Amino acid sequence: MNLLKTLAAISSMTMLSRVTGLLRESLFARAFGASEFTDAFNVAFRIPNLLRRMFAEGAFAQAFVPILAEVKTEHGDKGTRPLVDSVATVLIWSTLLITIAGIVSTPLLIKWIMDTSRQTPQAEQAAVFMTRMMFPYIICMAFVSLASGILNTWRQFKIPAFTPVLLNISFILASLFLAQRLEQPIYAMAFAVVVGGLLQVGIQIPSLMKIGMLPRISINPIAALRDPGVHRMLKKMGPAVFAVSAAQISLLVNTGIASRLGAGSVSALTYADRLMEFPTAMLGVALGTILLPSLAKANTEGDTGEYSALLNWGLRLTFLLALPASVGLAMLAEPMIATLFHYGAFTAKAIHASAMPLMAYSAGLVGIILVKTLTPAFYARQDVRTPVRIAIGVLVAVQLMNLVFVPLLGVAGLALSIGMGACLNAAVLYAMLRKRGIYVPQAGWIVFFLKLLAAVAVMGLIAWYCKIQFDWAALQARPWLRAGALFAIVGGSAMAYFVVLFGLGFRFRDFKRSGR
Repeated sequence: MNLLKTLAAISSMTMLSRVTGLLRESLFARAFGASEFTDAFNVAFRIPNLLRRMFAEGAFAQAFVPILAEVKTEHGDKGTRPLVDSVATVLIWSTLLITIAGIVSTPLLIKWIMDTSRQTPQAEQAAVFMTRMMFPYIICMAFVSLASGILNTWRQFKIPAFTPVLLNISFILASLFLAQRLEQPIYAMAFAVVVGGLLQVGIQIPSLMKIGMLPRISINPIAALRDPGVHRMLKKMGPAVFAVSAAQISLLVNTGIASRLGAGSVSALTYADRLMEFPTAMLGVALGTILLPSLAKANTEGDTGEYSALLNWGLRLTFLLALPASVGLAMLAEPMIATLFHYGAFTAKAIHASAMPLMAYSAGLVGIILVKTLTPAFYARQDVRTPVRIAIGVLVAVQLMNLVFVPLLGVAGLALSIGMGACLNAAVLYAMLRKRGIYVPQAGWIVFFLKLLAAVAVMGLIAWYCKIQFDWAALQARPWLRAGALFAIVGGSAMAYFVVLFGLGFRFRDFKRSGR
């Protein structure tokens, strides 16, 4: 399997997901702007979304995939089937119980996250209603995460990468055709979440049937809990919740802080977060998706050389693509926010409010993506303790940074804390990999960095110079010109970056990598 070709395929699907995601956010901003009701939706969606990332995706995937890969390597497809059925049973029943508990306790959760004394009763009521409506989303995502782990282990990457597009389509259709038909338009978005979750479940089923791994969910979860593989997974999954969700926990806490910084603050942070997810998913998530099963296989076979070489390949690609993305986001934050969201109810003031946290986020983009590249190196070895300890320390460090950055920078300070926390996380993960001899860097890193910095400097100067030639808010009346200008600047800056790299000796073949 050509890992670079597979990465390109996953990234292209992820790009489609992020493009439709940006379209969804643009339509959302146009229809609802930044108000107490958009804050209510973002808070409401963040609760089940956090649980999804903690239980149904992050921690589950990191604990499940290495064990699944090990069982598949040692016992084949037939011997893997009982593990799949047992895990599916436990996962679905547990998320069902979490959903019920969440629906019952929603008012308390909302009061904990939001400063309800600063919200109108209508906004608080909307947040409670939408949270309850969207809680079942985590059940759908539990199944989707299970299916994605299975398909990725079987080297079927495209369907899992495409799946998020369906949620975006649901959002787009709801904002265009349903919102204006409801007495409270924002409720259309909550309905879209539920429909999108069901669609994501549906698209996984044919692929699972094709490889003969469609889970059979038992009505007796107690029996499923007796499976040795389930025991191992749960033992590792519990601590992994903290390791893979540290940034999400920080984001949830930051949402509560943002809700106290004035109306629209949560939405400004959310719009910036959406743009950050574009490079994070295209590179970080895609690399993590590819590396985890490949590393797990290399670990099962005891091939330490292959293990280290896979990490070296992933780290080089991370710096090659994440560093220019970070500089590009910092230079073009305001043009991007204006081009994507400055329509309808989204005001010129909101451009600046959302651009500042995006610029702050960009400072930590490389760290955010490095964490997604480095953590699979621990989970593939079924080492949960190390990332957990690091994540807990980072979680504390982020909140200490908030005490410094928020008074100085407001909402942007919250984003900067998360970014710097990710950089700290990545640095400690890397240090532990080196200390234990798990990763040994290949030759040429210093020259590699010097060439990258030269190319990034040229790209950044071009992006900055072109940006200041336009009044991006004033171009609201000419949206196609604004979009064309942004597209030209991004395309020209990217071309300059790769031309400089090519001139300095970089070649496409240098980043090819085969996986077994």
